[in-house]
Order: sequence, then C-alpha cells, then structure tokens
Amino acid sequence: MNMTPEEIVKELDKYIIGQDNAKKSVAIALRNRWRRQQVPLDLREEIMPNNIILIGPTGVGKTEIARRLAKLDNSPFVKVEASKFTEVGYVGRDVESIVRDLVDQAVNMVRSEYVERVQDKAAELAVEQLLDILLPPPRMPKTHNSDDKAKRKEREEKYLRNREKMRVNLLEGKLDGRMIELDVNMEPSAMMQVISPIGIEEMGLNIQDLLGPLMPTKKKKRRLSISEALVVLQQEETQKLIDMDEVVSEAKHRVEETGIVFLDEIDKIAGENSGGGPDVSREGVQRDLLPVIEGTNVITKYGMVRTDHILFIASGAFHVSKPSDLIPELQGRFPIRVELSRLNADDFERILTEPQNALIKQYTALIETEGVKVTFSKGAIKEIARFATQVNEQSENIGARRLHTIMSNLLEDYLFKLPDASTTTIRVSQRMVQEKLKEIIQDEDLSQYIL
Repeated sequence: MNMTPEEIVKELDKYIIGQDNAKKSVAIALRNRWRRQQVPLDLREEIMPNNIILIGPTGVGKTEIARRLAKLDNSPFVKVEASKFTEVGYVGRDVESIVRDLVDQAVNMVRSEYVERVQDKAAELAVEQLLDILLPPPRMPKTHNSDDKAKRKEREEKYLRNREKMRVNLLEGKLDGRMIELDVNMEPSAMMQVISPIGIEEMGLNIQDLLGPLMPTKKKKRRLSISEALVVLQQEETQKLIDMDEVVSEAKHRVEETGIVFLDEIDKIAGENSGGGPDVSREGVQRDLLPVIEGTNVITKYGMVRTDHILFIASGAFHVSKPSDLIPELQGRFPIRVELSRLNADDFERILTEPQNALIKQYTALIETEGVKVTFSKGAIKEIARFATQVNEQSENIGARRLHTIMSNLLEDYLFKLPDASTTTIRVSQRMVQEKLKEIIQDEDLSQYIL
C-alpha cells in the first residue's frame, strides 16, 4: 500500500466526519510504514512505529478511524478493551492473547485470499471428481490383439462422449436434484478442543493439532444432492490446493510488519487503585502491556511472533484520569496524542447523509427491501440532528451512537408493520420527527431508557 497521507485522509473522509487532526496523525503513521520498507535493511529494524493515543468522548469516531485504516492497508487488525486484561497471577485474559488473536485474524485473512485464487481450479477439480463418481471409467482389459484394441478404443471414445454430455448437464444444473452418496470428512469433536480454561487453550492449541498425523481424518457417508455434493467437493479440493505453511508464513510476516492493535478504554487502567485489597492493580496491567507494546516475542500456535513493529492505537475518554496518569514507560511508547472534538448538530447532519455508510442510506436500503421508497426532507434531517444534540447534552453524551437510537425509534412503527400493501412510499418530514420524538424528549425519565 503506497497511498500518500492526503489520499489516506480522503478515503477516511468517505466514512468519518470531521476529526481532521486524528485522520492526519494516523495517515502519517500508515505512510511511515511504507517509508520504513524503503530504507536500507540495517536501519529498517531500528525504525519503530509511532503509537498513537486518541483522546475523546465515546461515539466520535475513534474506533472507526482505526478500523478503516486497517481496511485501507489490508492489515491484520484487532480491537481489544484494556479493562478486560489482568496482571500476571490473576485468573483472566493474558495480555499476550492480543497478539495471538491478531495472528489468528491474519491467518484467516491470508487463507481467504488464497481461497479466492484457487476457486476456479478447485471448481474444475470438483467437477472432475463428481463425474468420476457419476460415471466411473470402464475397465479396459489389457490385450495385444488388434481387434480388441479397436474395440477398446471405441469404448474409450464412447465413454468420453458420455462424460462430456454429463459435464454439460452438470454445469447447466440439470442434475442438481439427483441424490448421491458421498464420503465426507468428519469435523473434530468439540471434546477434543477443551484442555483447560487458561494456558494451552489460551494459545489456541487442541489435541488434534498436537497429535496431528497420529489421528487421521475420519470420513462418513452422507446422502447429498448433486448441487450440495459439488460444494462439498469444491471445499475439499480448495483445502488440498492451499499450502497452509505458506499461508502461516505470510500471515506472521503481515502481523510483524503491518499489524494494527486498537487498545480501547486505556483510561480505565490509568492511575493506581483507589483502595487496598486483593484487587487487580491498574498499574500491574500497564506493566504487563508494556513489553508487548515495546516489542517482545510472543509464542502462538503458529510459532514465535515479534511485536516490535506492530502499530498500537490506544483510545480513551479520559474523563476521570488523564494520559499523564499512565506509568511513564507506557507514556513513552505512545508519543503521539490527538484530541478528538465533540460532535455538534452540524456534524450529526453530515453523519446522517454524507458517508458511504450513512444511517439514512442504511435505513432507506433496509425499507426498500419491502418494496417501499423512503425519503427524508432537509428539515427532518436537521431536526434529527438537533434532537440528537439535545439528548446528548441532557443525558450521557454517547456521540454519533445517539443517532442509531433516534433513527430506530423514529422508524420503529414502519419497521414493525412492513410489508404492508397500502404503504408504497414513506416521507419523513420535520413535523413527523417533532411529533414522534417530542414526548420522549420532554419526559427525561423516559428518555434515558429510550433515547
């Protein structure tokens, strides 16, 4: 990926409204990875990623920025909440499981790419295999007699003609309803995968992986239609065509060079515990996270993975604490700090209409599946944005997520009643929005549950 920072920001603009400073910072961080790959090898290892802390209230686009960034670069990406981890010695998730999850995600991503590449070849092989089952090759006795050789050749040609006719019928779907018996691979038992709540299970290992060739895959007979059998055979052929060693090697390389970890709610582990007692200390969790972020080797079921060049993007509201409450060593690993601004009514208007995944576009598409056309007046959009801003000010500010609850309440009756033969169009006007939401806004006790 060699997009310039300006091009990266333009792509992010398609999905995220505002927050220009944050977009600029992550775009530079992403471009720096490409720049690092261009420098001489001896210096390349010395260039560390500039990890970022995004500071801002919920619902302003912190997670979306990181997720879209990973999609742009086709990078392995994992989102984790810092508050879910515990320090060493306590039962809970080990911080190194972040890297294991990232590697699993990368393996799935690379494997999907390889599957796409071999689909056509796998489909051809599946058809050939199915033709062998439907029309087995005739047995040809060995002979040196010229008459017998001629008969044998004639039988072979007849068989090939019949096979071609059946291939045409198969590809045209004329045989789809016919039933056949097929030997298919059995899935490993769920019992095989349970060892312990932590430790080996946390690494993602199971008995099947450990014993490998000692436990050959079992097959069972299943009665399937031709169309179903074709799908099963294509999946089996796909597995044979993919070199999993190559997939794992590529996945590990991507994690080490382009992996992105989004560490949410980092403010929840900032500072020391307020009271005593046998509780997990926030500082303990920070110290456990530190080596993973600084750079270490983590054991996964696919082998050792280095974390030196993984990009960590942390985020938090920091209402109670502040970034300086983190331990100094961890602060040093997040040199870039960006404050995201709160969203206002104008931002909400743009969020409703401009992004490629805008809420109004989503609800319009959903309702159109029932054969009903929906239109929103400009006044209605302004009113929805105004209500969202008002509710955020009166109660908990949850940012753009407030629009989801308002849109859901606004269109709830239509979503429940459709399909309805008498309804072919819906026009959402400013008055309709006011009438539907006014009572809820006025009743603050009710609004905290509904909006």
